[in-house]
Amino acid sequence: MSDNKLNSNDQDKLRINIQDESELREWSRKLDATPEELKEAVAAVGDLASDVEMHLKGSRSSTNSERVHKAL
Repeated sequence: MSDNKLNSNDQDKLRINIQDESELREWSRKLDATPEELKEAVAAVGDLASDVEMHLKGSRSSTNSERVHKAL
């Protein structure tokens, strides 16, 4: 018996299917990203929603040097 408590349907909910237009729109809304940004993120890190979310958050954050430059 597996320790994995998620069945395949639950796992599918954690993945982003960019081929399904309605799913692409829904994930775009949830992650506050354009469909194109979402497609690029999936291409970069795969279709696992948590990985895509982290990738999008990282691409939106500024670096310390950018923050220092803006403060000056």
